[in-house]
Amino acid sequence: MSTVLAGKVALVTGASRGLGAAIAAALAEDGADVLVHFASDHDAARAVVLDLRSRGVKAAPVRADLTEPTGPQLLWEEVDHALAMLDLESTIDIIVNNAGVNVRASIDDVEPADFDRQVALNQRAPVFVTQMGLSRLRDGGRIINISSGSARYARPGVLAYAMTKGALNVFTRALAAHLGDRRITVNAVAPSALDTDMNASWLRGSADARSRFAETSASGALSTPADIAAVVRFLASPASQSITGQTIDVTGGNSL
Repeated sequence: MSTVLAGKVALVTGASRGLGAAIAAALAEDGADVLVHFASDHDAARAVVLDLRSRGVKAAPVRADLTEPTGPQLLWEEVDHALAMLDLESTIDIIVNNAGVNVRASIDDVEPADFDRQVALNQRAPVFVTQMGLSRLRDGGRIINISSGSARYARPGVLAYAMTKGALNVFTRALAAHLGDRRITVNAVAPSALDTDMNASWLRGSADARSRFAETSASGALSTPADIAAVVRFLASPASQSITGQTIDVTGGNSL
């Protein structure tokens, strides 16, 4: 286990499963204490927390529905409570805006409710989670947004999702410029499709879908949550201090 992030505290949204859980584990492996955000599945979040504690760091679950306008405020109230419970200072070093949703639909069949839900969680929530966290984020801290390769190339079947991730990339650049004088770096990580619960309806269990999607990448393989978590781990570290305002493509060379 590394100690490069020892003494640091990270908040990872959407960390009870999939990519978020992998990111939480990677940060813990570098010694960070981690707050595991979840929306509804307390048992899953608790399992992640126990795994992190087994790695020798402090961890706690924090619950909030980030699709609701009040979600970010409730999240930070939970964070404040968790930090006190863990006997940690009331500050954060790393914010990872990972929570997201993808409802696959084109312009022909996208529903207003599905569109609004994706905007709420993928676009609005990172803005206000970050806004309300800035007073708690230490100078020299890190903000890492989980974007998507879908924002870079045309994917008509994920219209709303791609739009929200494109907006997240713009937010990343603007925030990096805004926070530079505090030595806070802001970057986005853009994966391709991963075998997680979010993509279960079309990718998981379908050898044909996996094969067809893998063929669109230079590597000829699907990226894994661990691949993405490794990049987040680097961006959270002191070694990334000169990188800010960037969207890092981690698609395996998808659609070059």
